[in-house]
Amino acid sequence: MIKIGITGGIGSGKSVVSDVIRLLGYPVYNSDIRAKELSDTNSTIRQSLVALFGSAIYTDNHLNRPLLASYLFQDSSQRAAVNAIIHPVVFADFNTWCTTQQTTLVFAESAILFESGFSTVMDKTIVVEAPQELRLQRVVERDAVTMEQVQKRMETQMDALVLRHHADYVIYNDNEHLLISQIVDIVNKLVNL
Repeated sequence: MIKIGITGGIGSGKSVVSDVIRLLGYPVYNSDIRAKELSDTNSTIRQSLVALFGSAIYTDNHLNRPLLASYLFQDSSQRAAVNAIIHPVVFADFNTWCTTQQTTLVFAESAILFESGFSTVMDKTIVVEAPQELRLQRVVERDAVTMEQVQKRMETQMDALVLRHHADYVIYNDNEHLLISQIVDIVNKLVNL
């Protein structure tokens, strides 16, 4: 089984690429969605976050995400502490998920593939790129937030040039390159590894 990580900056189109890969018949683990689900249901994560931030971090058995975000975007040491709690659980969940898959290729979408260390369990990595202005526009429209809010999120992510340097493959989702043909080409290369 070959494990392929998919990443890119906010608004780059990781999820669109993942959707196309699913349509091609390959499973895609979405680490961001699973991290949210596990943050609500996993007792290890819950106990550790309550110990770090107090019981208000959970409301009605769900993680209080706005409160957590307020801590994370203000203090990088708290972000590192939360990541150290959540990432190992997500990595273990991914490994369990892989054992249930029946394909030669499995994919994992992660906004912070390299920053989290998740890339170390991948055989290959794909970075999805788009110009910053296009990414800003996409996220403002998708999330109904301000440009300033999106720019703050972008500042916490790895630079596109650094991502590209670490990637085995790059997909350009810039409304100029044909997206599906790029994806099919990469998948065909991966199948033939």
